[in-house]
Amino acid sequence: MAFASHNSKNGLHASRLDRPLSVNSMKSLASSPTALTPTSTRPKSAAPGSSSVQRRNGTGAQKSGKDDSGVSGRVRVAVRLRPRNAEELAADADFADCVELLPELKRLKLRKNNWDCETYQFDEVLTETASQKRVYEVVAKPVVESVLEGYNGTVMAYGQTGTGKTFTLGRLGEEDCADRGIMVRAMEDILADISPEHDTLTVSYLQLYMETVQDLLAPERDNIAIVEDPKTGDVSLPGTTLVELKDQKSFLELLQTGEANRFASNTKLNTESSRSHALLLVNVKRSAKNKQEKDFVIHNENGNSVHVSKGHRVPTIRKSKLLIVDLAGSERVDKSGSEGHQLEEAKAINLSLTSLGKCINALAENSPHVPTRDSKLTRLLRDSFGGTARTSLIITIGPSPRHRGETSSTILFGQRAMKVENMVKLKEEFDYKSLCRRLEAELDKLIADNERQAQAIFDGEEDMERKLEEAGTRVAEAESKVAAALEVISKEKQRQQKELVEMMQNLQIERAHRERLELELRENVQDLQDKKKILEPENIHKEELSDLKQMLEKECELRQQAERELDAFKREEKKLTNGITERLEQELLEREKLEDEIKSLKQQLLQVHVDAEERSRTIGKGSSARSSGGSNSTISLHTPSNMKDTINGQRATIAKLFEQVGLQKILSLLESEDVDVRVHAVKVVANLAAEEVNQEKIVEAGGLGSLLTLLQSSEDETIRRVAAGAIANLAMNETNQELIMAQGGIGLLARTADDAEDPQTLRMVAGAIANLCGNDKLQIKLREEGGIRALLGMVRSRHADVLAQVARGIANFAKCESRGAAQGYRTGRSLLIEDGALPWIVANANNEASSIRRHIELALCHLAQHEVNAKDVVSGGALWELIRISRECSREDIRSLAQRTLNASPTFQAELRRLHVTY
Repeated sequence: MAFASHNSKNGLHASRLDRPLSVNSMKSLASSPTALTPTSTRPKSAAPGSSSVQRRNGTGAQKSGKDDSGVSGRVRVAVRLRPRNAEELAADADFADCVELLPELKRLKLRKNNWDCETYQFDEVLTETASQKRVYEVVAKPVVESVLEGYNGTVMAYGQTGTGKTFTLGRLGEEDCADRGIMVRAMEDILADISPEHDTLTVSYLQLYMETVQDLLAPERDNIAIVEDPKTGDVSLPGTTLVELKDQKSFLELLQTGEANRFASNTKLNTESSRSHALLLVNVKRSAKNKQEKDFVIHNENGNSVHVSKGHRVPTIRKSKLLIVDLAGSERVDKSGSEGHQLEEAKAINLSLTSLGKCINALAENSPHVPTRDSKLTRLLRDSFGGTARTSLIITIGPSPRHRGETSSTILFGQRAMKVENMVKLKEEFDYKSLCRRLEAELDKLIADNERQAQAIFDGEEDMERKLEEAGTRVAEAESKVAAALEVISKEKQRQQKELVEMMQNLQIERAHRERLELELRENVQDLQDKKKILEPENIHKEELSDLKQMLEKECELRQQAERELDAFKREEKKLTNGITERLEQELLEREKLEDEIKSLKQQLLQVHVDAEERSRTIGKGSSARSSGGSNSTISLHTPSNMKDTINGQRATIAKLFEQVGLQKILSLLESEDVDVRVHAVKVVANLAAEEVNQEKIVEAGGLGSLLTLLQSSEDETIRRVAAGAIANLAMNETNQELIMAQGGIGLLARTADDAEDPQTLRMVAGAIANLCGNDKLQIKLREEGGIRALLGMVRSRHADVLAQVARGIANFAKCESRGAAQGYRTGRSLLIEDGALPWIVANANNEASSIRRHIELALCHLAQHEVNAKDVVSGGALWELIRISRECSREDIRSLAQRTLNASPTFQAELRRLHVTY
C-alpha cells in the first residue's frame, strides 16, 4: 500500500531524539517528559583485544575490571498511520476511522465506540500524509548518526500485515525518488560520511523463514547457524555473505537481488504479503581520529606499560553495526484466509512475534529472566532490546475499524517497547596488528635503504675506476694519434722539401739555360751589329733577322712560364705549411682537454672515496646505536632522513656523471670488443633502468634492442645476468612489455633460462617473465613462445629466490586468467593446468618460505575460482590445500578468497559432501 509523498501541513515536525552518548545527554533524557525510569541491565564484558589507554596529558581511564562506557538509552517508538485503500473506502464509507492522531501532542486516540476512546503517548506520531523523508529523519537518522560515531543501532518496523512496513523500510524509489525507504536513505548517509580509503563497509541481507536463517544474496545457504560469543555475548552469523560496498548503485542491486529471493504470497489482507522477517545487517569499521598529539602509555593485558611516541601511535578502530529489521506482519487466519502451506507460514510468523513480545514484556517489567532463546528472532534481536544498541521502533497501523483488535495489539506492543532501556556503548579497539605491520614495513625499508646505499657506494667506486681507465685509454689513443700525425707531417714535409729542392734545381737549370740563351742572343746581336757596320743595309739578310727575333720571343715565354711555376710552388708550399701547423695546434688542444678531463675524474673519484668513508662511519654509528637500544627502544625518526640525504647525494653524483658521459655513449659501449667495458656498460644501463624516469629514455635510444642483442649473443655469464635484470626493470612498464614481446624477448629469455645454471641469472630471467605474466593482452603469445614452459623449467634450480619469482609469475598469470573469466572474454581450461603447473603448485602450496607460499596460495585460489578448472583441482589433490588455506592462511584476504571459492563452486561442495567433510 503506497503512502502519500507530501508533507503534513498541519502537523508540527517533532524534534529528533537526542543521542545518549554522554553523561549530559543522559541527564537531559532523564528530565524529558517521555522518559521512563532506567532499568538495570547486565553490562557485557569488553571486547577482546581492547586495552585501557592513559594519555600523558589527560586524566584517562585507569586499568580496571569494570566496564563504565555504557550510557542509558530508552527504545524510541514512533507510530505511522496508513491511508485508506480502495477496498476500505468502499467497505467503510459509512464508518469513521477508529484512529485519531494528535501529532502536535505526540498522542494517538483509539476509539472503542462513538463515546469512548483510549489515549496513548509516543515519541513521534506520523500521519498518513507524512513523507518518506520525514519518517527517515525522525525515526532512523539519529540511529544512523550514532552508528557512524561507533555505536550499534537498530531500526525495526512492526505491525499488522498490509500496513506498510516494507514500504517504510525497503522501498527502492526507482520510479519516484521521494518514495525511497529507510534502507536506501540510511545507506546514502553512511556512504556520504565514510572514507573509502580508511573505512570499511560490509552488508549482509538475510531472512528468517519458518525458523531458519537464509541468505537472500546466496539462496543455497538455507540453514545458517547463529553463534554467540560466550565472553561478550555478541551474536554473529559466520555463514552469511558479506558484500563490501563502495557506491549506492551496488547497494540498490543488492536490495533487488534480496527482494527477488524473499518469500511472499497473496492473501486477503495483502497482495504481496511478506512471509519472512527480513534483516539488513550493515557493519561499519572506521579509524578513530586521535585529537591529542602528545605521547601516551598503553597498558597491555599483562599489566605492563609501554610508551608509544606520537609517530608510532596505536590506531584506534571503531566497529559498529546497523540492523534494519522488516518484520513479517502479524495476521489472523480467519481474516487473511491462509491455508495449507500459507497457514504453516502464518503460524511460524505469529510464534516468533509472540516470543518477541514476551521478551519485551520481561524487559519492561525488569524480570530476572528474559526468554531470548524461545525463537531465533529474539536471539538475533538480543542486542536491540535490553542490549548495547540504540534502537528505534516504528509501528504501522491501519485506519479501518474492522481491524481495531490488531491495531490495539500493535499499539500496546509499542507502549511496552518504550519501557525497555538499553545501555549504549562505544566499541573501540586498538589495532595492534596495523601498528606492527607499519613498524615492520619501516624496518624493512630501513634495511633495504641500507643495502641499496652500500651497493650504490660499491657501484659508484667501480664506475669511477672504470671511467678513469677509459680516460687513460682515450689519452693513450690521443697520444698515439698525435704521434702518427706528427710522423705523417714529417714525411709530408720531407717530401715537400725534396720536391722544393728538385724545383730549385730545375729552376737553376732553366736560369742557366736562359742566361746561355741571352748570352748567345747578345753575341748574335753583336755579330749583326758588326755585320751591319760592314755591309750595307740592303745587303742584310732579312730572313736571319726574323729567325733571331722568333728565338728571342720563345726564350721570353719560357722564362715567364718558369716564373709562374715557381710562384705556384711557393703558394702550395705555404698552404701545406699552414695546414700542418693548424692540425698540430688542434691535436695539442685536444690533448690538453683530455688531460684536464683525466684530472677532473681523478678529483671526483677522490671525493667519492671520501664520501664513502664518511657514510660508512655514519652507518656504523647508526647501526651500533640501534643495536645498543634493545627491543624496547624507540626507533629514531631522524635516521631515515639522513640515509635519504646520503642516497640523494649519491644519486646526484651518478646523475652528474651520467650527464657528462651521455646515454648514447653508454649504449655504444655495449658493442665494445672489450668484455670488461661491456660488463661495466650493461651495469650502468641496468642501474639507470631501475629508475622509472630513465626507462623511456633508454627505450627511445635503442637500449632495449641492445640489451636483447647482448642476451642473445654474449657468452659471459655476468653480462647475461645483468642484461636480464635490466630487461626485468624495463618490463615493469606495460608499453615496454609489448615492445619486449614484439622484439622476440620472451624467446630469448626462455633460451637463456634453458642454458643458464647460475641461480642469480635464473632469478633475473624469472623476474622478467613474471612481470610479463601480469599483462592480460600478452598471455596467449607468452604461452605460445614458451614463457610458461621456461618459468616451470627454472624450478630445477631449487634456489629460494628463483622459486619465489617463479611463484610470483604463476600468481600473476593465474590472476589475469581469473580476471578474464570474470569479465567474460576468457573461457576454457587454464593454460597453467594444460602446461602441467598444477602438481608443482600443490607441492609448494605449504612451502616454508613465506614469499613462495603466499604467491602459490594466491595462484591456487585464482585457478579454483573458474569452475572449468574445478575437476582438475579435485583430481590433482589441490582441494585439500584450498581447505587448508581457507583455515590457516596468515593473510586474511587470501583466506577469505579461498572461503568464497569453496562456497561458490558446486563441484567443490559436491566433493566435500561425498567425502563427508564439514567445512
